[in-house]
Amino acid sequence: MPPVIDQEECIGCGECYEACQSDVFHYTNEGESPTVSYPEECWHCNACVSVCPVEAVSLRIPLPMMVLYHEREISDTLKTP
Repeated sequence: MPPVIDQEECIGCGECYEACQSDVFHYTNEGESPTVSYPEECWHCNACVSVCPVEAVSLRIPLPMMVLYHEREISDTLKTP
């Protein structure tokens, strides 16, 4: 399932477009919201969500992937054994 951009929250910065390694987004003009042009190419890597400065991008994780998907907090990666 593709990422979803909240058009009311999006500021049109293009950060999600730049972060996406799969070219899921189409972005032409600064200040305009990107569109999801190739949703089937989404790898669900969460890069677009993590770089959005206003949290306008969200990911819908497909049900089979929910078993494998784990959203980590920064504090989780910094814990020492």
